[in-house]
Amino acid sequence: LFLCGKGVLNNMEKEHSIDDNKVKYINYCINAFARQYDMSLLESFNYLERYGGVAFLDECYAAEHLLSVEDAVKDLTVICKNNGGKLE
Repeated sequence: LFLCGKGVLNNMEKEHSIDDNKVKYINYCINAFARQYDMSLLESFNYLERYGGVAFLDECYAAEHLLSVEDAVKDLTVICKNNGGKLE
């Protein structure tokens, strides 16, 4: 740590904070998706993982987290349907 310098540590803290926010957001969306489709959290996660929803949230976090959670659930529904999911 002594050799890192304050700037590097601050960057590491910022990256960690962004990762924490992303994880919280993805969890929030999984919960919202479960409520929308009346399923357990495990069922929701498994469905979203299988049909590309979790990857979509991870890859598109920068844009998706600016939208409402309702919009995110709609987007997840479309993404999963395009990847073979059957929920509508």
